[in-house]
Amino acid sequence: MAVLIDGVENDSPAARKGVRAGDFLLALGGHPIDDVLDYRFYLQDEVVDAALRNADGTHRLVRFRKEEADDIGLSFSSYLMDKQRSCRNKCVFCFIDQLPKGLRKSLYFKDDDARLSFLFGNYITLTNLTEREAERIIEMHISPVNISIHTMNPALRVRMMGNPAAGESLKYLRDFSAAGIRLNLQLVLCPGMNDGGELLFSLRELQKLGGAVQSIAAVPVGLTKHREGLAELHQYTREGARAVLNIIDKFNAALPQPLAFAADEFYLKACVPIPPIEHYGELHQLENGVGMSALFRDEFISARGGSDGAVQATRTACTVATGEAAYPLIRELCGAVAPAAHVIAVPNRLFGSGVTVSGLLCGADIVHALRGQDLGDRLLLPASVLNRDGVTLDDMSVDDLARELGTAVVMVAVDGAALRHELCGG
Repeated sequence: MAVLIDGVENDSPAARKGVRAGDFLLALGGHPIDDVLDYRFYLQDEVVDAALRNADGTHRLVRFRKEEADDIGLSFSSYLMDKQRSCRNKCVFCFIDQLPKGLRKSLYFKDDDARLSFLFGNYITLTNLTEREAERIIEMHISPVNISIHTMNPALRVRMMGNPAAGESLKYLRDFSAAGIRLNLQLVLCPGMNDGGELLFSLRELQKLGGAVQSIAAVPVGLTKHREGLAELHQYTREGARAVLNIIDKFNAALPQPLAFAADEFYLKACVPIPPIEHYGELHQLENGVGMSALFRDEFISARGGSDGAVQATRTACTVATGEAAYPLIRELCGAVAPAAHVIAVPNRLFGSGVTVSGLLCGADIVHALRGQDLGDRLLLPASVLNRDGVTLDDMSVDDLARELGTAVVMVAVDGAALRHELCGG
């Protein structure tokens, strides 16, 4: 495969060797380059021979001498150097199937790409893997790999994921664990389907994979109000959430240290205190909402040398807005150091009451909840409400929010220390 070189960094090793945009990269060290994983893996040596095809069709071999793992300065039109792979499953709980119409087109794309698991921590289901791709993960020792399991019961996995290959593809777990590939595993739990005895069975089966398993996350199914024509599923009740926590506690009790972790949402639904930060070890599943509250609390308290109970004055009057899930914690923390700060929970009108995380708030819902209120001289919002382009799910920018609400809007990193700094000034 020939990969078009889209750009060459000035004064880079490639530029000094005369490589130009419009040339094609054919191979590194004699290995064909199909995508970004090949490129990164075969570029690690200190001496690398690159096979190129110039824009005029001539071929040449260029030798690079560099520090180990250093880049040579090439960029490509696509980050993956290939098309992103879409999901082949029809999961009964798929969140994307529950999106309302009219959102940004990119939000409706379902990815299931092992390369994104390695590069960005995305979760894959294994149903998209070919034998060759699995072999490459082992050969390159790509680790860790994040995998959505949901259940270790093959027949149930087929039913939940709507893919006849879902059960058979579990074989890759054994292959990866035997090769020493570290695994972070996710179980999206649906009441009455893969929890209860099925959950305990899955946890015990995953334990058999040995030390390759770094962590197992249990996450409650997320349900929006846009489920017309989809399978009938229900939110977790307080009793159901407590039952999940009891199973996970029972499983972990037989281990030297916890291996399975419940998402923070289970504790909130169960009305059970979230464990301290020490419970979560290395926080492998933070992006899954596992340990996020404990970490935030720890960062907030540690930011000024510990919890000494001293109340600090805010720099000026302000409002802190957040999602309903984080609201109790944010209100508690703000009340301890800046009781004058006004803390508001923003209900999710776009997706419905079943979705309570800040990262899925849209701009219109923030405006609806806050318009007409005395917000002080600034509004603090969690940065998670913005995407990489700096806009909300409904394409509102920070300037749009400020204009609609008539006050300065400050985006605060999802970090307890950052919030404390904005509240107290240092």
